[in-house]
Amino acid sequence: MKFLIKLLWATAALAVGGTGVFAAETLGPVTDDIGVVKIRKGAPMFIGGYWTLSGPDVGLGLDQKRGVELAFDDWDNKVAGHDIRLLAEDSQCNAEGGQTATTKLASNRNIVAVLGPDCSSSATPGAPILWKAGMVNIGTSTTAPALTAVDRKPGYHGYLRTIYNDLAQGKADATYFREELKCDSLVTIHDGSPYAEQLVRVAEREFAEMGGTVVATEAVTPTDVDMRPMLTSVATHKPCVIYFPIFVAATAQIVRQADEIDGLENTYLIAGPGAMTGGFLEAAGAGAMGLRLTAADVGEEAFAGGYGEVLARYKEKYGENPPQAYHAHAYDAGQILLKAIEATAVTDDKGDTYIGRMALRDALFATKGHNGISGPIACDQNGDCGGFAFAVFEITNTDPDTFEIGVNPKKIYP
Repeated sequence: MKFLIKLLWATAALAVGGTGVFAAETLGPVTDDIGVVKIRKGAPMFIGGYWTLSGPDVGLGLDQKRGVELAFDDWDNKVAGHDIRLLAEDSQCNAEGGQTATTKLASNRNIVAVLGPDCSSSATPGAPILWKAGMVNIGTSTTAPALTAVDRKPGYHGYLRTIYNDLAQGKADATYFREELKCDSLVTIHDGSPYAEQLVRVAEREFAEMGGTVVATEAVTPTDVDMRPMLTSVATHKPCVIYFPIFVAATAQIVRQADEIDGLENTYLIAGPGAMTGGFLEAAGAGAMGLRLTAADVGEEAFAGGYGEVLARYKEKYGENPPQAYHAHAYDAGQILLKAIEATAVTDDKGDTYIGRMALRDALFATKGHNGISGPIACDQNGDCGGFAFAVFEITNTDPDTFEIGVNPKKIYP
């Protein structure tokens, strides 16, 4: 009989988690299907984070970490009667960094939940590692469609995001190329990352469905330096648009060298949100002038009410304009996490607090009607919680000190 009970629990655990060895646990007044976190009276509430905190894309991660910190400030850095302690790891915007960061976070059983990362290449290996430890993970700018696909693997059942899905951006980008620019030929360039490759695949499919022709698909690596052979090959197709939603270093090399290539004089060069940072202006120099970038719209009109107040606090606290626009999505991730913690935390008569891990996951996935500063937050069963408002920006000044999203790069569409 005892064997049968254990077998039933094991089967239920696998059905819930899909990976790892989950077991129901009772601590104090809380029983949960996959485990319980106990926070002793007076002890801090540990929340993990993993973002790009070094290298050429550091602005991406730093911006989101700051967004989370501002969300915590709104709660006086306390939740469920405990001081909040953010433990942030450097995911380096790659798979290896994501794996290393989440392995370290997952080993700390006192961590209640994890925010981030910023790059889909880090979330792809990282989210399953966290979920194997029973830790729910809220992505803050991880947009790859596979992360929330209906047929995603069970390891991603603990992952959700406040950022939009690239299915939305890919379609909007293709529509802009075809209907606004009146282009009939497209070249795409990706860097092999889940984010960039999945985004260009969506854009290619949508562009073709609208009657355009994808004349070439190219791949580079983030560390490639000489883009001339690839660009020379691309130029033989005389494309109307070259679309390369990749990150700072490789984008900078492409725009610096494209002017040297005959046949691209009348081609639109269009990058993605990964290059919307002052660090890109520094890396690209004069080659950045006039570059167009497709991204989510920003500013008080695009974001929900209250964004302006948070932006003012951002500038006051950190002494500079945000280096990216994703602080708003990270801020909203921090807000819905703290609300879910408050809703699921149980405190006993000794002042100790208990949080069921599955209860917290379910509370987050049940988020509806949250008026986020990045827009309405409403999570579906697959973990997509944020919407997308399309915009095109253009670099108007190559001085890194002039970088301010909406000013330089300036919004030119719609």
